[in-house]
Amino acid sequence: MNEAHLEFCASPQWRQAIEETILPEALHGVALGDDVIEIGPGPGLTTDVLRTLTARLTALEFDPDLADALAERMAGTNVEVICGDATGMDFPDGRFTGAASFHMLHHIPTDEAQDLVFAELGRVLRSGGTLVAADGVENESVRLFHTDDIYNPIDPATLDRRLTGAGFTSVGVRVYDLGWICTATAAQRATT
Repeated sequence: MNEAHLEFCASPQWRQAIEETILPEALHGVALGDDVIEIGPGPGLTTDVLRTLTARLTALEFDPDLADALAERMAGTNVEVICGDATGMDFPDGRFTGAASFHMLHHIPTDEAQDLVFAELGRVLRSGGTLVAADGVENESVRLFHTDDIYNPIDPATLDRRLTGAGFTSVGVRVYDLGWICTATAAQRATT
């Protein structure tokens, strides 16, 4: 993230938007279960809320500095912070009851890499586990905010196809004032 973006993502204004609008909208009626993975927590403002909703939260952060700072801040809580790449997670199949990602997916540089993240989330979620994600809708002011930053916004009209291709069912997408929200269910796994 560029410096201005990183500062904003740790700001009181963003915390207020997360706590009062984004997460209440995204999590309304959603049960993530007792072992949840969060992809791309950044400075952890979403982590602060998610950890109160589950017994165990694993926060997977790509940036080593952000991961270290969040791990230090979450020490002694129900959160395990791991520095890693969501396109190839080091977790067993069906490990998590729920997955979440909030306003991070647009930082993944290509559609192919985003699809790998979706596939990995489908793999690490238990059959019937819930994915909830939210992100912004592309517009010029948001594009300018991401100058010298990765910005690959997801068209919400493509989410049903992309998530179904990644092994999800019951995909629901809605657009609201701050972007889009999506929920999906991990498909049933074949038993041998």
